[in-house]
Amino acid sequence: MSFWGVIIYSTKTPVRFFNYLFIVKHQNPKASVPLTFPIMDVDSRLYEQIAVHENDIHNIVMSYLVHNCFKETFESFIACTGMKQPSDHLEDMENRKRIYQFALEGNALKAIELTEQLATNLLEKNKDLYFDLLSLHFVELVCSSKCTEALEFAQMKLTPFGKEQKYVEKLEDFMALLAYEEPEKSPMFHLLSLEYRQHVADSLNRAILAHANHPTYTAMERLVQQTTIVRQCLNQEHGKDGPPPLSLKDFLNNGPLGTSKCS
Repeated sequence: MSFWGVIIYSTKTPVRFFNYLFIVKHQNPKASVPLTFPIMDVDSRLYEQIAVHENDIHNIVMSYLVHNCFKETFESFIACTGMKQPSDHLEDMENRKRIYQFALEGNALKAIELTEQLATNLLEKNKDLYFDLLSLHFVELVCSSKCTEALEFAQMKLTPFGKEQKYVEKLEDFMALLAYEEPEKSPMFHLLSLEYRQHVADSLNRAILAHANHPTYTAMERLVQQTTIVRQCLNQEHGKDGPPPLSLKDFLNNGPLGTSKCS
């Protein structure tokens, strides 16, 4: 069963939902594809007969590639599908990709510099993100055993955030790294991890997209989120008689309803 089958299955209930209108938002927020499904208790094998336009799938894939700055793959995809290439996408992806990579590598100061060039006042208006980027640089200094430089940087750039209570605990965690000869073995080791840098880099990428009035989530992510919510609501509404909550892992491994039900 296709992913679209999950969405259609999620709307199958004879009680409160006579029709369910599912909106797929594409790269252009004003563009949408409404799919209205009449509610009836039909054989699940018939869901495969629901037609999905190829261009809709292409738009979903394209939004994912653009969002994640997969420039080379995006260009190949455009060439293979013959889709019209938005004029500003390539330059935008290249700029965001550079910023993302600098943040991911821990070169936060360069990421900040390029962000200020690309999205003026973004970090000034988003103090949480600015703090996270500065903290990446602090962590890099600590990991490089430049403790004196790290302390000076913290006093100059991070300490001012301590005037707001929500930053106090974070500041304490970062400053505590200075007390350990091997900070990677400290209770705050997660602040040194790739996962933390990736979290900050992802947040920065979304913020830049929002600043440019682009969607901050891909169409694919929204489809999964909305489908999950629909299934959860129907499961709570009808209990054992409704569809089970969506497990993306199970869907990817076996299909949404299990292989035996689709045969």
